[in-house]
Amino acid sequence: MQDRQTVQAMLAQIGEFKTELLTDFSQPDNAAAFEAALVKVRGQFGQKHPLVIGGKEIWLDDTFDSTNPSHPDQVVGVFSKAGKELAEQAIEAAAAAFETWRRTPVPSRAAILVKTAALMRARKHECSAWMVYEEGKNWVEADADTAEAIDFLEYYARQMLKLELVEVYQTPGERDTLHYIPLGVGAVIPPWNFPLAITVGMSSGAIVAGNAIVLKPASDAPKIAWVYFQLLREAGLPDGVCNYLTGPGALAGETLVDHPKTRFIAFTGSKEVGLRIHERAAKPQAGQPWIKRTILEMGGKDAVVVDETADLDAAAKGILVSAFGFQGQKCSAGSRAIIVADVYDALVEKIVAQAPQLLTIGDPDQRKHYIGPVVSKNQYRTVLNYIEIGKGEGRLIYGGKALERDGYFIEPAIFADVAPDARIAQEEIFGPVLALIKADDWKHAINIANSTEFGLTGAYYSAIPERIEYAKKEFFVGNLYINRKCTGALVGIHPFGGFNMSGTDSKAGGPDYLLLFTQAKSIGEKI
Repeated sequence: MQDRQTVQAMLAQIGEFKTELLTDFSQPDNAAAFEAALVKVRGQFGQKHPLVIGGKEIWLDDTFDSTNPSHPDQVVGVFSKAGKELAEQAIEAAAAAFETWRRTPVPSRAAILVKTAALMRARKHECSAWMVYEEGKNWVEADADTAEAIDFLEYYARQMLKLELVEVYQTPGERDTLHYIPLGVGAVIPPWNFPLAITVGMSSGAIVAGNAIVLKPASDAPKIAWVYFQLLREAGLPDGVCNYLTGPGALAGETLVDHPKTRFIAFTGSKEVGLRIHERAAKPQAGQPWIKRTILEMGGKDAVVVDETADLDAAAKGILVSAFGFQGQKCSAGSRAIIVADVYDALVEKIVAQAPQLLTIGDPDQRKHYIGPVVSKNQYRTVLNYIEIGKGEGRLIYGGKALERDGYFIEPAIFADVAPDARIAQEEIFGPVLALIKADDWKHAINIANSTEFGLTGAYYSAIPERIEYAKKEFFVGNLYINRKCTGALVGIHPFGGFNMSGTDSKAGGPDYLLLFTQAKSIGEKI
């Protein structure tokens, strides 16, 4: 319940939201700056990191390593392995900090996000370099991840200020207001595939809304989460508002979710884990006075649909980029291409022809490489297993081999003539595997696209406006793109979140996202 003039003044001061520009690495100065950041980051490999609970650093002898998937013998960082007792301490610390933080004026909360964004922007290449080494992102993918993280900070700061200015109609004799107040303590459980952008988006949205959180990063991405956490501290976030907790996945799926003082759980990851969190959160615990809220994003089996009127050269590139950006390890990855029969053979030929020039493989710290490693040994085994399954379900026409070298490198695999109900056409693989599916006509193609349990992203290539309008209504996904790739959502422009088993359609980077971390309080005051 802030002074409207103070809120309006801050909005005027920080100006309208603008997306962070991506780095043009064709400029020699930019390339040299990124190379320098890579060198600097390499010099910090192997450092040990504590837990941070209520501002106190806790060092444990029980640790785990975060390694470089390009060279698994390289230890990026050493991290403490928290157990149930420390997880409970983190929740208690967040609960204590919440009592002060929830009363902190919204402009003060928003200012911390804006300052964190400025600090991140100043160290943009270093943040990106950590993701090159910890997650195997190429230069462009890592840079886009950092830019999106900056966008989330800037966007949510402004959106929270705007929520303070919401007005309701007035009735005679009353002063009527609506205020969005925070929920309480939240468990924030981000994934490893967008380890900065999604971590920042989930946590900063919760924080600026006035909540206190326990941030539990993925075990394959604790270092970049640590870098972000340090920026929050430097920006002045009070102790206990964000608590940094590393450890096994069960820590997040059980203790943090089950605790009676946990008010909400924000999770991005697999369908299986997300549904388990949703189920556990639905069961009230002793002393729990609320219904826990779950904010879930759980993946996809996304499709690029191409009809016979499309620009086939553009469609071929869009299919390859959608399928194989960051080795296909995106929930938005277009792992299915559904092509109308009339142009199927011609488009398949173009896809295979374009692939070698685009899909260059090697260490991602070298700018010339587009494809890096998958993130871990487990992911490596899973993807290779799906490639073997695919050999029995379709015709392998490109790649599909594990490279005989250090690191978890797999050639992107393209399978033609895949049935719509095949496993590689229905199950989320989260790796560089593309299924090409033939459709009778354009409506049949859209029906095939809708035939999975997911509904996250999709793309439709066509030159006919009536068909495009039909797709806008009938292609059942949370994010639909026309005549472009199905990855690369921009904050404030493409609010992101899906339907069905893809999650709760939480629309990250959209105008309603912060409502998920708040509850509305209506006040009618007689005057």
